[in-house]
Amino acid sequence: MLFPSPTSLAATWDEETARETGRLMGARAREMGVHVLLAPTVNLHRSPLGGRHFECYSEDPLLSARMAAGFVEGVQSAGVAATVKHFVGNDSETERMTYDARIGEAALREVYLPPFEAAVREAGAWVVMAAYNRVNGETMTENHRLLTGVLKDEWGFDGVVVSDWMAARSTEATALAGLDLVMPGPDGPWGDALVAAVEDGRVPAEVVDDKVLRVLRLAARTGALEGAPAPPAPAVPRDVRDRLRELAVRGSVLLRNDGLLPLRAEGLRRVALIGPNAVRLAAQGGGSAHVTPERVVTPLEGLRRMLGDDVQITVHAGVFPHAKLPPLPGDLAADPETSQAGVRLEYRAADGSVLSAEHRDPAPWWFPIVLADEVRELVVRARLTLTASGVHRLSVLGTGRHTLRVPGQDDQAHEQLQDGDDIAALLLNPPSHTFTFQAPAGPVDIEVRIEPQRNLPYPVTLAGLGYEPPRGTDEEELAAAEAAARTADVAIVLVGSDADTETENLDRTTLALRGRQDELVRRVCAANPRTVVVVNAGAPWLMPWAERPGALLWAWFPGQEGGDAIADVLFGAEPGGRLPTTFPATEGDVPVLSTRPVDGVLDYAEGDRIGYRAYRAEGVLFPFGHGLSYTTWEYVRAISSGDAVEVTVRNAGDRPGREVVQAYLESSGSLRLAGFAAVEAGPGQSVTARIEIAPRALSRWTGAGWARAEGPHTLRIGRSTSDLPLTCTLA
Repeated sequence: MLFPSPTSLAATWDEETARETGRLMGARAREMGVHVLLAPTVNLHRSPLGGRHFECYSEDPLLSARMAAGFVEGVQSAGVAATVKHFVGNDSETERMTYDARIGEAALREVYLPPFEAAVREAGAWVVMAAYNRVNGETMTENHRLLTGVLKDEWGFDGVVVSDWMAARSTEATALAGLDLVMPGPDGPWGDALVAAVEDGRVPAEVVDDKVLRVLRLAARTGALEGAPAPPAPAVPRDVRDRLRELAVRGSVLLRNDGLLPLRAEGLRRVALIGPNAVRLAAQGGGSAHVTPERVVTPLEGLRRMLGDDVQITVHAGVFPHAKLPPLPGDLAADPETSQAGVRLEYRAADGSVLSAEHRDPAPWWFPIVLADEVRELVVRARLTLTASGVHRLSVLGTGRHTLRVPGQDDQAHEQLQDGDDIAALLLNPPSHTFTFQAPAGPVDIEVRIEPQRNLPYPVTLAGLGYEPPRGTDEEELAAAEAAARTADVAIVLVGSDADTETENLDRTTLALRGRQDELVRRVCAANPRTVVVVNAGAPWLMPWAERPGALLWAWFPGQEGGDAIADVLFGAEPGGRLPTTFPATEGDVPVLSTRPVDGVLDYAEGDRIGYRAYRAEGVLFPFGHGLSYTTWEYVRAISSGDAVEVTVRNAGDRPGREVVQAYLESSGSLRLAGFAAVEAGPGQSVTARIEIAPRALSRWTGAGWARAEGPHTLRIGRSTSDLPLTCTLA
């Protein structure tokens, strides 16, 4: 199952929704025989360029903490361990294996540690993952002060501290720091080396005993320990797809609406569905969190189910910004030896002889290959059944020298090599090159010869094929999309990013949408004022055209039911989401933008001034907490009661709705989220939200520990950081 991205979940601003999501994910894990889930990622959105932005919750520590606590509780209620990661300071991907995050103690305690602390102290997380990076000079897998002093001693963590994959690079230092499990195993810096360290007295035996106890405790908790009673296994509900669809709806954020939404099916005769993400919906981000669902509902399928067969829906990509071609379809390629869907992979020696061959069924986007010493060349063979005549595009994925052979045409060759020796870079972000060839419709045999890159420290390569059928020029396709919009009753434009742009191991270099997407939006909006723009992305992007469409919806990476969820919101389902991160007007307005270390150091010199805490008002396109409803809300009054505030709001519209009431502590002209609560009400109804203000929200870290700041404390209350109509005071 493919869930909506964590940014989508955080956009619900609802701890119970996070808990429900965790329970559902835990039930699915139990069904698959999985004992440990490598989630959630609770690092912060320090910079919107962060490659795993979509995999983290928010730029705010309190919102991240509440979502993390709910999710962890939900997962572990199913008897599956949640792994809270990446502890700590792993808020970007550039040089992530080695950079030194220099974080002041107050910022560390008040901003970057709270989501981990809530997951451990409140939710009782069973596993914490130590990150690759250093913090203040010490590698996290060797950081005794944080792994033992803070996590285990101060917070009372009784679970397992596991290393990120290949993050442990020493024996004695990691063992003494508080690391309990090195991954991957059994090879690595422990094993026989740790046994020797114990025998030599460099690592006390009781240190290892504690690690063993923690691993056994984890096994017992998950039912993996022989003789220990297995926790009850919850069943995956039969309506699981409906629940995933509803999750995507709850996280959708309506950014602008001049009254165009919700659409009405009555009277629609022609709909223009336009955009690269209308054709290739990005259901998830890239990296190790990637899953392969049984199916992904496309926007066309969602609209067709909503509108029936009487409404004409035209589909045009318009522009082609994707970094890589889509995977070669299994029904397009066949193994020339067996005629089965897929490809033939041959392992060849230096003299060209075939050492072995195998069928790969179906042809996947990519697959890793372990190279024996005698293998000098890989040959991928396939019979393609082309459905159109013209210029076809075939891409090859991976490193080495690639040669494309098509009968009757000259060979085409291209070499692409990997810099550095990080295997994660190869597996998570492999290079791609696109060949073109002319061919008529019908069968054609192709051959891709691969001479693997050999100057790498691991005997692994990968191969993958992508394909795109013939199409017009970029300008022709853009003009066709514009023409379709001009004659439609409504135009729905889907732009955004993809799993190759937002991905692990790679930070973005710009907030501008790839290719000609901005131009596409402008031209379609000019052609038809009844244009809805849906942005399909896991992290903020610039929208210099944001005032042009009749409505603007942010769909995140919506998971496998995304196409239906988008259609639901467009035609009347309440868009429940509020922004968990600030959307800037320009790159120059972002207070912390760079993710690139300088001489190996990433200086968090801004302290706690990240996200909405540091933006200038004029630099914000859409503020933290922003999101519109299909009804209107009035904020009536706010009354403090102890360390809580009761806020009365009224649904002043003509339909039911959902509102997220937000309370911010105002101090020295700056704001900090202090609490929030979601409420629902029918037309004309008033409802009171009770917002508990945690003592920590009113405290600051001092050299001697936490201390409550002197009151009185002013709370400003409303629906985003730029719309706070009510004020009240706490003692």
